[in-house]
Amino acid sequence: MSAIFKTVSWQVSQLVAGVHQGSISLPDLQRPFVWPATKVRDLFDSMYRGYPVGALMFWDVAAEDSTRAIAGEARIAAAHQIVDGQQRLTSLYAAMKGLAVQNDNYERKSIRISFHPFTERFEVATAATARSSEWIENIATVFDAPIDATDDYIEGLEAAGRELSREQTREIRRVFSKLGDLQKYQFDVVHIEKDVDKKLVADVFVRINSEGVNLKAYDYILTWLSVFWPEGREQIDEFARHSRMTPERASELAGSKISWTPKNAYLAVETGHVTRVMVAIGQNRAKLIDAYANLQAKDRQTGRVDGDKQERELAKLRDALPVVTNSLHWTEFIRSIQLAGFRSHAGITSNMNIVASYIIFLLGRTQYGVELRKLRTLVARWFFMSQLTGRYTGSSESQIQKDLDMFADLADRDAEGFLRLVDATISVSVTNDFWEFNAPQLLVSSSHKLSPVYQCYLAALNTLDADMFMIPMKVREWMDPSTPTVKGMEGHHLVPRDYQEKVLGTIDNKRINQAANFAPTDWDTNQRISNRAPAVYWPELLAERGGNADWVAKQHYWHALPRDWHLLPYDEFLEQRRTLIAQVIRDGFARLGPDLGSTAPDASLPLPQEVGIPTLSLAALLEQGLLLPGDQLAPLELETDVDAVVTEDGTVMIDGIHEFDDLDEATRSLDVTNISGSQFWALERDGALQPLSELASSIA
Repeated sequence: MSAIFKTVSWQVSQLVAGVHQGSISLPDLQRPFVWPATKVRDLFDSMYRGYPVGALMFWDVAAEDSTRAIAGEARIAAAHQIVDGQQRLTSLYAAMKGLAVQNDNYERKSIRISFHPFTERFEVATAATARSSEWIENIATVFDAPIDATDDYIEGLEAAGRELSREQTREIRRVFSKLGDLQKYQFDVVHIEKDVDKKLVADVFVRINSEGVNLKAYDYILTWLSVFWPEGREQIDEFARHSRMTPERASELAGSKISWTPKNAYLAVETGHVTRVMVAIGQNRAKLIDAYANLQAKDRQTGRVDGDKQERELAKLRDALPVVTNSLHWTEFIRSIQLAGFRSHAGITSNMNIVASYIIFLLGRTQYGVELRKLRTLVARWFFMSQLTGRYTGSSESQIQKDLDMFADLADRDAEGFLRLVDATISVSVTNDFWEFNAPQLLVSSSHKLSPVYQCYLAALNTLDADMFMIPMKVREWMDPSTPTVKGMEGHHLVPRDYQEKVLGTIDNKRINQAANFAPTDWDTNQRISNRAPAVYWPELLAERGGNADWVAKQHYWHALPRDWHLLPYDEFLEQRRTLIAQVIRDGFARLGPDLGSTAPDASLPLPQEVGIPTLSLAALLEQGLLLPGDQLAPLELETDVDAVVTEDGTVMIDGIHEFDDLDEATRSLDVTNISGSQFWALERDGALQPLSELASSIA
């Protein structure tokens, strides 16, 4: 057997130039860059010290297989596709060229590495390194114009009053020369020959990219598509990327007119989400590892590949992807979530509910021909039921496969059969027993923000046209993500935290923060209630705002207030209120009944667009001294223990393994997507927790 690869030495300057010119295809500049900046710093430090930093692997693609390079302006046909070392090469290119990359939320993020010539130390650029005349704020300036950068540095020191001896000046020039010589650093690059069979290349791709990484099943499929259908892979990436931006922003970045993007108020789409739906619609499979095995089409006994089967399975995905990314399908599905009473991602506690419900929507729309008016309402009910019951919590793939299998005996275009099956599944999932026993029990939770049932309660209040707690303003208006407010809807403790701690002597946060102890109100009402007992503030609120007896009665109903609730012992109040909340949810769900298709939102109205809510920057907290290296962080909204600490590098380290540059990324790593990092984390000091969101007023 002839060799399938050869090893060639490349200088860093050649690698960077290859990416810039386009001869090296580096798709990661369009895909999320997952390395923390500290790892980029460590890469340059190792290279500067002459340490080995690992080999790269290229696939020398044939001319007809070359993909469009996306890095430089003067592009040529890509001769090399990177198989291993994407993060290292992206780091080198972006840091040495002074360019921005995209983080895992597809936001532009500069990689700026600073260098201290006197100590020969690299650091991630900060405001402190930018202010100091002793630091090179961005090493990209040295690689761009080394002589000018050296002279500018020396002049900056002298302007700051630093007197340099001849020896010091000579040493500075030596260090700058050594730093510039990083462009001569040699990488061993393993080249897979261009005539190697694609099936073998795909196998190498997957094996390499899975080493030392907790690879998800969809990564195998995406890697496979990178070889056999790169255009499809790019379409998946584009759909995910565009879900974070408006058409105007997408047009600006693309340099051409883009009239629609899948941006919405509910889900920042991941490539794995698109892959899962594509596989379900195309292959009728939920288990992605099985879908990948089908794509490989390899016989388990002989190891031989069935080329015909491989083509058939890939063709199924080719046919399914345009269905999944169709703008009309996606827009109408989002309207179904809106119809269910949810207004933003904050109310949705599992992204899998959205993904699985979209599968149901697409099946009904494209395979069974369900009338859109009926389908909107049906999927709204399905989505509500899924969140309420935790249908896709746990073994979500198994549940989605069961959902797919239940349509096995239905003929194509059997719309009525589809409607009956879905409606029957909903009915057996939310029975009378569920409403009377399960729903109240599921409200025994110490996190209203992460409680699926409590978030369904808020959605039900929206559906029931309810007012906020003791203010004549609609819940839906305060839930609207397109309404910019400094202080939004508050999750207020009906029995205030401070009152429980100081008067009742309760110190257990899980007991204080029971979901049934919260009600939606505004910031002003929350402040007026303050830390007083319900027996004190409730009569005052009634006297000030309760002139309309009918409205007060509705307040009791909407906000599940038991009779004389303000006088009840805390445990009895919680127990009674859970039952009443369950009844409100049931009534809201009933409003989504099968005969209410005509209540779907007017298709001419714009969908709610998520508004970016400013969150606290980890760097800003450190800069102001509000967080310090070594500080312990703890989740406010998670009932499991997480070891999170602020590092000397200004990052958050979780469980001693995973490192993050910002609070939102650290939060998303724990599969929490419906609240921001500053809402999720608290500073743990002296046995007490201080929410980071409370530090907002400390930062100008």
